[in-house]
Formats: sequence, structure tokens, C-alpha cells
Amino acid sequence: MTGTPVRHFWLSHPDAPPPDPPWRPLSDALYWESPARAPDRRELFGHAPDWADDLQRVARAVFAADRCTPRKAAFDHWTRHIRLSVPVVTPDAWSRALPHLTTLLGTVTGDRWEVEFRPFHADERPRARPLPFGPEEYAHEVALFSGGLDSLGWAARRATASDPGALLLITLGERNFEPLQDAVYEAVRLRARRERFPRHLRRLVQSQSVRPKAAGAVPELTTRSRGLLYAATAVHAAAAERVPVVHVPENGQLALNPPLSAARSGACSTRSVHPWTLHHLNQIIEEVAGSSPSPVRVVNPFAGLTKGEVCAAARDAGLDQSVLEATLSCGAPPARRPPGGGRAARPRLNHCGLCFPCLVRRSGMLYAYGEDRTPYAADPWDPSLTPERTAHWRALQRWLDRPCTVLDLVADTPLPPCARPAELLAVVDRGRDELRALVARAPGVRRSA
Repeated sequence: MTGTPVRHFWLSHPDAPPPDPPWRPLSDALYWESPARAPDRRELFGHAPDWADDLQRVARAVFAADRCTPRKAAFDHWTRHIRLSVPVVTPDAWSRALPHLTTLLGTVTGDRWEVEFRPFHADERPRARPLPFGPEEYAHEVALFSGGLDSLGWAARRATASDPGALLLITLGERNFEPLQDAVYEAVRLRARRERFPRHLRRLVQSQSVRPKAAGAVPELTTRSRGLLYAATAVHAAAAERVPVVHVPENGQLALNPPLSAARSGACSTRSVHPWTLHHLNQIIEEVAGSSPSPVRVVNPFAGLTKGEVCAAARDAGLDQSVLEATLSCGAPPARRPPGGGRAARPRLNHCGLCFPCLVRRSGMLYAYGEDRTPYAADPWDPSLTPERTAHWRALQRWLDRPCTVLDLVADTPLPPCARPAELLAVVDRGRDELRALVARAPGVRRSA
């Protein structure tokens, strides 16, 4: 790639000497986190097997390298070339999984990745003693819980299921949004307690905040590899507690995330829960886990639902509309606060109201409740907004005016062999109907104050 420098990153062993140039060292010290959130201090029933430790180590190294490599240095201000060296317990198994890993990374980040693996001796790794749990606290299910609407809907459904085992929810703490995540989790916990036989809930909170400046790097804000870090954290926990499936709840509409225009193709549209991504992640796990007694598979339980259908599922699980409106779904949460009053009187607006995830959220709430009272920073139909700020809204309307076919679904990202294209297209079509209803009623949708 002409004009694109190659960035070399080397994940060090504990207490290992720094690598020689051009390699730049990475370590867990780059992650902003309290001691309770360090990788070796997890409140888990048992130790994760070596392959799950390796998976999380790789994911954390990828995310750190991603955050430490600014896209503006690339020839097209997007496509980077990153070389990464990671120590793993089973280098041969990881070498076999490498084609799946590089395909996954290329899909979700849009970059060229070269990854190499070095031996890592398991006895060098710090081990925390597992905490003693009662039988009712052993995890029977593991799911991601971001504080978003989709993960809330799944958690509410499973928290009220008749199962004597615990539901373990995995959260990556979002700096500045942790109170929101805590409040949404509390709503799920209170909903479970209203059951005659309340299901035990557990929550594991980890950090995803990397400090690039600590490595002398300029921070990159796109963080397209975050989904891999999230999933690897959940897989690690599931493997430690011998849970065979990790649920990654994302409505099929946004999991596929077909581009609204050619300019939004590839990694410019998030693909972290795309069927192609999950396929390669599961292939990686299959290769590196081998004959392990605790393999794990990652699935999306909402792959067949639209955003509106997910909202309806959360509603039917007994959650109040205000709880759904408190979730975070924005692709670019506003950094500013609304004017007027003191700091206490100016709560943070969590949704820009203009990005594509916000538009899908609006359509989903409208489908389930007939209205959306979420406070948005702006409305895309506001005539006072500049064309730049309404670009997603206008692209959406043009997209809805065009037919959408199976060829559109695979235009920039393939589907795995096990996919059923007709069923996936049906989800997109129903989602497009929900978006058309939003466009038709846009002037009447309740607007933020």
C-alpha cells in the first residue's frame, strides 16, 4: 500500500526486555482499569484453559495495536498495515488459525494485518484463585451486556428463564457511560427478582480503555476491533466455567449492516457481529481449542430479528419503556452538554440522533411503542441542520428508494457457508419497512427539548 507505513507491535511477556526497533512494546499496562478489572483478577468459578487465555491475549493485543495506530497516517486516511507479535501457549495451533484471524481482522477493521506467534510458557502466567460459589451461582449461560438496547432485551428474557444456574453477563466498561450501564443492569436484576423463583445473576465488568499516549502513540478513535475484544472476554469467561455457548445479542438488521452507499462499504460500516465475522471467530476457537473439554461457540440469538422486534421482545419481557430509552445505541455519542443551568441540571445526552444506529433505534422504538421519548441531541429532519449533519438521513432515504437484494448483502462482505441468504434478506426487508415508517412519520416523532 503506497505511502502507508508498517506499524510493528510486540506484546511482551511479563518482565521481558523490550523488543528491538522497529518493534514497539505493548503490555496490559496500556489498559486503563482498576486492579479489580485486570485479566488475572476475574470472579470466575475456575481457570480458563490455555487456548482461552491465548484468545484473550491476542484480542487485547489487537485492540491495543488498533488504538495506537492512527488512520490519518495511511495513504487513504483509513487502511493501515499492522504487524503484531503475540506470545501464545500453542503457537502451532494459532498458526493454523491464522488465515481465519487475518480474515476476521481485515473484515472488521479494513486493514492489512500480519500476525506472528511466539511461545508463551503457561507457568509464567499469574493465576488468581477462583472464588468459591454455591451451586446456584455456577454460570449456565454467558452473554455480552453492553448497556445497549439489544443486549438489554436478551438479558431481560434470559433473567426470567426457568434455570437454576446463573446468568453471567459480560460488560466492557465504557468510560463516561458506566453509570448508564450500571442502571440498565440494575433494571434487569430488579426484573428478575420479581419472579417467583428469581434467577441468580452475575456480572463481570472489564476495561476496554487503552492509553495510547502511554506507548508514545497518537490515539485512534475508530476502534473497529472492539467487537473481537468483547467476544474474546466472554469466551474466556465461558471457557473458565465450562459454558459451551456465548450469546452476542445484536439485531440482524445491524449485524448485517448493509451499506447505505458505496462510500460506507467494508469496515466503514461496523461488522463486529456480522455472520462472516462470527464464522471466522468460531473457526479460530475450533482450531486453537482442539480437543479441549471446554470448547465454546459464539452465536447471535437475535440474528433473525429487526430492531423493532428486539424492542418488542424487551417490552414483552416486562421492561418499562423508560428502561429501553435509557440504553446506549449511538455510534457517536455527543461530547457536549445542552446549554443552560448548572452542571447538575445538564445531564449528558447519550445519543446524537443523526447517525445510522440512532436512526435504526428511532425506528425500533416507534415500532414497539408508537413513539420514542429518548432525548436526542438533534433531529435529522430539522431544517436548520447543515447538509453534513444530515448525511445519514439523506443516504437512508435514497437507500430505501432502491431495491435491496441478496447481491447487496454480499457486495462488500461475504456470507459464511452455513448462512441462509433468503432469511437474512427477509430481516433486512422488515427492518427497511420499520425505517420507512420512521421516515413517513418523522415530523410527528417526539423531539428532544
